[in-house]
Amino acid sequence: MSNKNFGFHTEADEVATYFENDIKGKTVLITGCTWGGLGAEAARVISKHHAGLVIVAGRKQEALDDTIEKIKAETPSANLRSLIIDLASLESVRHAAAEVNAYSEPIDVLINNAAIMASPYHTTKDGFEAQIGTNHIGPFLFTNLILPKVLASKTGAPRIVNVSSVGHILSPIRIDDPFFDNGNAYQKWTAYGQSKTANMLFARELSNRYKSKGLTAFSLHPGGIHTNLGRDVKPEEFLTPMSDYDGNVIDWSKAVFKTIPSGTSTHIVAAFDPKIASDSGAYLDDCQIAMDHAKPYAKDDTQAEKLWALSEQIVGQKF
Repeated sequence: MSNKNFGFHTEADEVATYFENDIKGKTVLITGCTWGGLGAEAARVISKHHAGLVIVAGRKQEALDDTIEKIKAETPSANLRSLIIDLASLESVRHAAAEVNAYSEPIDVLINNAAIMASPYHTTKDGFEAQIGTNHIGPFLFTNLILPKVLASKTGAPRIVNVSSVGHILSPIRIDDPFFDNGNAYQKWTAYGQSKTANMLFARELSNRYKSKGLTAFSLHPGGIHTNLGRDVKPEEFLTPMSDYDGNVIDWSKAVFKTIPSGTSTHIVAAFDPKIASDSGAYLDDCQIAMDHAKPYAKDDTQAEKLWALSEQIVGQKF
């Protein structure tokens, strides 16, 4: 288990100080690195604690340049590289993966952090419902295309982290209708829940398939945090109680929010804690393994296999 003193209020810097020897010299790729979000905070902290190379990935070059500039202002020695990727476009994902595969360095840690939340119905460039498309299908394709680069990690302990959410409690995978009847049956929170369940099941299946090659994979809930992820959600929406998939009423208005530094701490544990390797495939919350916080459908290996097959079918490629 990770350091038992880590919890809700622990900040990413504290965790990174504790695991500095495990961060040192590693090549880490993080998606969704716009300043003010969790990905950029993870990149800042990992750079500060002597990672070998941090690849910040995102849709816009100017946003990545801004993140790099701000990290370098604090840590001038930081070794950073930008990567353009739009997870809502399979063409962009393939292009980014080809760029990564041409790097001289293997990837030691991949953090699939980028996401959208509860957006009005729209589709990706390939016509998929946007939340499952951006939060799972894009990362599924990208991860699999660069997997040989990850498995080539010289540390012998390559790791993949999928940033999920407590929101997974809102929906399992809708295997027979993942795209909500092309929007006709769309419910934005159900769609978000499905995409976050997908992040958890994808980590499990990666672990099941590649554990024998030394790969560990985890998913996590970072906590409720005010970031630009909530741009499509009106504050009053959180004042209306909602039901989870099992009909339990959730009162979001009582939720206690984390800061961005405390919201990123679980990323660092999931990415670098050597002691949790034997729990590969698990879900973390508040810096600890928290399988009891995961709905049964989000830790079901049969569902994980079905999602993998569905994802291959959607991207038109077998892995």
